[in-house]
Amino acid sequence: MGKSIDLLQGTLDLLILKTLALEPMHGWGISQRIQQISHDSLQVQQGSLYPALHRLEQQEWIASEWGASENNRKAKYYRLTDSGRRQLEAETAKWERLSAAVAQILQTA
Repeated sequence: MGKSIDLLQGTLDLLILKTLALEPMHGWGISQRIQQISHDSLQVQQGSLYPALHRLEQQEWIASEWGASENNRKAKYYRLTDSGRRQLEAETAKWERLSAAVAQILQTA
């Protein structure tokens, strides 16, 4: 498909929180879901994903537990916490304000 897009600082956290709002997932599943929903425009590398998951877990916006993956391998599953759900709402509102402001500027003649 098209060329992948570099993520802005902080955007990855928002995408992870939104993805986990749908259902608990392991890291590889999170990156695949983001890539799938974005029609291959966004590709999250492991070197970015796992530090972000660790940071979100330290902030208590997500929690994890070990389980078995689809192919019966041990995998760490992440889920959104109540605090994470509130953070997702706040970050979504911020993103919507930012993208509306950028759109406004781009539409200026």
